[in-house]
Amino acid sequence: MFLCSCATDQTARTSSSARFAAVDSVLQGAVADGVVPGAVALISVGGEVEFLEAYGFAELRTFDGNTLAEPVRMTTADVFDLASLTKVFATTYAMMLLVDRGDVDLEAAVNTYLPDFRGPSKDSITVTMLLRHTSGLAQWEPTYYHAANADDAYAHIRDLPLLFPVGKQRKYSDLGFQILGRIVEKVSGESLDAFAKSEMYAPLGLDHTGYRPTGAPAGARRFVATSHGNPFERRMVADDNFGYVCDEDPESFVGWRNRVLVGEVNDGNAYHAFGGAAGHAGLFAPADELRVLLDALVNRQPVRASHAVPSRDTIERFLTPDAHGGGLGWIMSADLLPVPAGALLPSGSFGHTGFTGTFALGIPARGVSVILLTNRQHLGVNADGRYNDLSELRRSVVGAVLEATHEDQ
Repeated sequence: MFLCSCATDQTARTSSSARFAAVDSVLQGAVADGVVPGAVALISVGGEVEFLEAYGFAELRTFDGNTLAEPVRMTTADVFDLASLTKVFATTYAMMLLVDRGDVDLEAAVNTYLPDFRGPSKDSITVTMLLRHTSGLAQWEPTYYHAANADDAYAHIRDLPLLFPVGKQRKYSDLGFQILGRIVEKVSGESLDAFAKSEMYAPLGLDHTGYRPTGAPAGARRFVATSHGNPFERRMVADDNFGYVCDEDPESFVGWRNRVLVGEVNDGNAYHAFGGAAGHAGLFAPADELRVLLDALVNRQPVRASHAVPSRDTIERFLTPDAHGGGLGWIMSADLLPVPAGALLPSGSFGHTGFTGTFALGIPARGVSVILLTNRQHLGVNADGRYNDLSELRRSVVGAVLEATHEDQ
């Protein structure tokens, strides 16, 4: 697939650094070759932004796949659906603050905070296990078939049988982070989105980061378009050979969206079952604001308002890898991070991806933060029903960053 009209928008380029020219080249190629319709990349070194560029289009196609008469160019200010980056920039961050305040004990059983979360095996699930994805909970299921709101969704998840032994293996679980979001709410006395806004984003001046956006973002900010309905998720329900075995009938659900999603969360469970604000998905943000949160962890120091940023001790605790190569919430294993062949990611590096095409990586040893936000879903699914795989793109970007900063160690 080649999108000859998707050259980099020169008017959107706000800053650059000669040493990151290879990153620029990789992303221009990714847009030109139809890997992604658009992207925003940010690289911060020592807390200072050295590279911030926008590429391609924020909105390119109609629901039926036709190219818009006037495609919308991407800008560095645009706001993205972060998908699973929600897990780290909302839920994990919130847990860090609650641990700092002494309101949450990471080694406490989940039912310390959710008294009805019980069962022969569930009684032994701790908060740490949820953060490390070792709780034994199912990885995913279409909760919206069984729940019309967050309370119903929690009750459904609570009553599901565990699929894996507790604490024995890492099985990445959306459901686990949905439970973590519930803990944040019960401990703080606020909804997850309200707590994140009042305790984390607003004090740091992050005016465009949050759940459940309504209308257009303030000022010149715009939302980036994601998928054309939910074709991938519908197939997850319909096709047991597509990754998950589901008993639900895809035709019995009347909530499938038949429109281009702009400013509404792509994830079906977050949208339908949690009203847009869940522990696993639902967060929206632009690259420049995510950088503030990531830099705080990379550089181990407060940013602007110390009470909205975890302490150094808590950051260290969350970013200490376990036997599975994971931190608390964050991915730290070289097997899971996009490290190019032959490259060595410095010890202590951490990151996460999001299904919509988002990615964040922190390299504390070099003081480097990398934000790469794309709208890969907006090109639609391939012939096999999947969205373009961005593994090679992420590896190329990370490789270029490592090469450019190798003297910073």
